[in-house]
Amino acid sequence: MTAQKTIASYRRMRQQPLWRLLAADNGPVIIGLLQTLLYEKERSLPASLLIERLDRELEELRNRGDDFPQTAQAYIAGWLRDGYLERRYPSGSSEEEYELSTASVDAIRFLQGQIKPHSAATESRLSLVIQSLVGLAEETDRDKYRRIDHLIAEQERIEQEIESIQQGRMKVLPRPVAVERTREIIALAEDLTGDFRRVRDQFEQLNRELRECIMDSDGHRGDVLDSLFAGIDLIAESDAGRSFSAFWRLLTDPEQSATLEEALDSVLSRGFVGELQFEERRFLLRLTRNLLEQGGSVHEVLQTFARSLKHFVQSREFLEQRRINQLLQKAQQAALLLKEEVKATEDLHYILELTSCRLRSFSQLVLHDPSLQAEAEPMGDGEAAPIDLDTVSELVAQSEIDFRSLKADILACLENCTQVTIAEVLRSFPASQGLGSVVGLLALASRHGMDGKETEQVVWTGDDGVTRAAQIPKYYFLKEQCDGLQ
Repeated sequence: MTAQKTIASYRRMRQQPLWRLLAADNGPVIIGLLQTLLYEKERSLPASLLIERLDRELEELRNRGDDFPQTAQAYIAGWLRDGYLERRYPSGSSEEEYELSTASVDAIRFLQGQIKPHSAATESRLSLVIQSLVGLAEETDRDKYRRIDHLIAEQERIEQEIESIQQGRMKVLPRPVAVERTREIIALAEDLTGDFRRVRDQFEQLNRELRECIMDSDGHRGDVLDSLFAGIDLIAESDAGRSFSAFWRLLTDPEQSATLEEALDSVLSRGFVGELQFEERRFLLRLTRNLLEQGGSVHEVLQTFARSLKHFVQSREFLEQRRINQLLQKAQQAALLLKEEVKATEDLHYILELTSCRLRSFSQLVLHDPSLQAEAEPMGDGEAAPIDLDTVSELVAQSEIDFRSLKADILACLENCTQVTIAEVLRSFPASQGLGSVVGLLALASRHGMDGKETEQVVWTGDDGVTRAAQIPKYYFLKEQCDGLQ
């Protein structure tokens, strides 16, 4: 890479949140607050709790003479705008939640690495490199004879080590080496948990790119639309999606999880663990849970994006969005054509009505009292809601109905009579699936019954124990035409 390209890359990076955070005038304070609030303990907080805790921290800073004139809400809004925070709306939550962006996490980890740097070259890191290279060389070797020789040599080494242990010659890592290797494992695990955020960012970027591709494709359906209509999950089938899915399967594999838990318990029971710092021991103790929590969050994001993209296409929402984009483009093109004819300072003699809302105090609001609008006469029972065949077709397509049991109920009724209606079948055999049974009987009647050109009322009891009724077309199941129900 030439010097010009390197300089251009660094200039682009200079505008990214990571570099701007590290180079900010009050960067040490911002990073310290973000680390305390959203890194050391909780990794995400509801808005109200984050504001409350930030208020306390700002008050302490002001008492020490630091100048922080804005409110906690203003600082949070600024950090969100600058890319230091991310805001999400969890399903079922009453308020938004905040967490650190990938850039903020990288900045905190970079500074922590400067405060407690690794040794220039440690035995454990060199051993890890050697073992990885040896394993890679062996597992990519296509020469079967050479691989067999390696396995035989490994077998002989294991047998010699077993014999040495049986004779009382056991090699145990010295405490300093064991502590050093444990800290290297912790560093690798911390890098792994940090990778989850970058994977999630990749999914978000991929989701935006796929939507932009759908919006930009004009007229004919493009490759993205064809794939989505064919049922292909493009996000899960992407390189990032396949890589994370493989990692997630490994992480949630019962055998691997049991092996990891057993190894952690064994390490934590060793005497050298007492030389680790409290934060390091706590990290090891919570390693499995942290990996599952972070991985589960990314897995949920992956599934959410896949479902939302599929719904965006199948519900035809993209057509409306594309139409809006086209209207905006036409408006921009028209404005460009008029730019030479209409000056920016020229009066257009046009009044644009801006949308607004009327602000009132909560004390001015009056609670609604339904009794004030209640009618004097008692409320009567309403008519049963009608169910037509179009509604039945839609419900059948979306439901799992036990048609085998319904056919058996119809045949049982026809054993004692020559014809029977849906209402009579339900009186003899109450709807076991509630509305689903009614819909199933209507579907069978439309194919195997005779239209009575009338309507009838059916009654059923739902899973909630409430009795309901509906007005449906009247169909007759005939005994001489019941062969299709066999």
